[in-house]
Amino acid sequence: MNHFDYHDGELYAEQVAISRIAREVGTPFYCYSTATLVRHYTVFADALKAAGLDATVCFACKANPNLAVIRTFAELGAGADVVSEGELRQALAAGVPPGRIVFSGVGKTLHELEFAVAKGILQINVESEPELLLLSQVAAARGVRMPIALRVNPDVDAGTHAKITTGKKENKFGIEWTRAREVYALAQSLPGVEVVGVACHIGSQLTELEPFREAFLRVRDLVALLRADGIDIRRLDLGGGLGVPYDGETPPSPAAYAKVMAETLGDLGCRIVVEPGRLLVGNAGILVSRVVYVKEGATRTFLIVDAAMNDLMRPALYDAHHAIFPVHQARPGEEPVEVDVVGPVCESGDTFAKQRRLPPMRSGDLLAFGTAGAYGAAMSSTYNTRPLVPEVLVKDEAYAVVRARPSYDEMRALESLPDWF
Repeated sequence: MNHFDYHDGELYAEQVAISRIAREVGTPFYCYSTATLVRHYTVFADALKAAGLDATVCFACKANPNLAVIRTFAELGAGADVVSEGELRQALAAGVPPGRIVFSGVGKTLHELEFAVAKGILQINVESEPELLLLSQVAAARGVRMPIALRVNPDVDAGTHAKITTGKKENKFGIEWTRAREVYALAQSLPGVEVVGVACHIGSQLTELEPFREAFLRVRDLVALLRADGIDIRRLDLGGGLGVPYDGETPPSPAAYAKVMAETLGDLGCRIVVEPGRLLVGNAGILVSRVVYVKEGATRTFLIVDAAMNDLMRPALYDAHHAIFPVHQARPGEEPVEVDVVGPVCESGDTFAKQRRLPPMRSGDLLAFGTAGAYGAAMSSTYNTRPLVPEVLVKDEAYAVVRARPSYDEMRALESLPDWF
């Protein structure tokens, strides 16, 4: 469910007309609905509670690191899952308590580990032996023992896109399942870390529960082995990955997901950490763009819009589907036509949709790309020297620009010419 609806033929975000934002902010822009963010978090957290799980929900900031979005979740009691120092700083600035922050990621640098240890966050999910040894040195030098979970790779096929699966043995993430006990024994012997848990994340945009069940059962077996080895496992970090509907998918409900979690792990006496990202923000955001030209090609019609692949990378990167719909509904008597929706960037890959049926559009008309709240603005760039897209947060009848569009002068101020010019 989301809070983007038509009123008298015009698209609104909650009680704010999208056309009004377009006039005042300019296009393209991202628009997020506070009501949708709140609803998605509440439904997810309530499902875990109803299943009898002692759980902490840490929003995966990589899906949407906007300060206002993170703050919205923080005020609801959420923690944060971060994968860089930048995201950690963003979470802290948004008001997430350090004790509700988990630091994940396969390539944490020395400086990032030092910063995380100094901030006293909940835990670091360690993904390799070299990282484990470095972290122990960093923490021991400060006279502390850093709480950690080792991320284990259960070799489970998530059944999702190859570029967003993370739990197979050929993926770069985590410690190989068959070596987990050996690495846990090493961790237990180190002076700068305190082993508190097991971490596992098998991928993103999962639309079936069976891969979760298989991974959770492997985690259960590992917990039994580690406890037999005398290691006090009291926390399970189960990652995220539950999918959202982009193109007719019917992902499992949070209640069904929580039920599988409770059935497989609920009797272990462990605190559960879950890290949803896309599930919380995907349907809470749209990208709004304006038609620049309608171009009649030799074999098809091109709808050239002012958003581009640098603004919404997912179609070019993953061949991802996003619903596309007009901000003003079709005029009476107008029948849909097939068009290719493309951007202005000088790449053939700058294509959002091919032969998509849309109402006849004219230059200046507004379009919205649905389910764009996750990995939209987060993955945007300034390719072709295009300014980053502004982000807007709506609440009831009000809206605020929560990331401004930089000017060309502001972009150029980040560069300089060397003295020899």
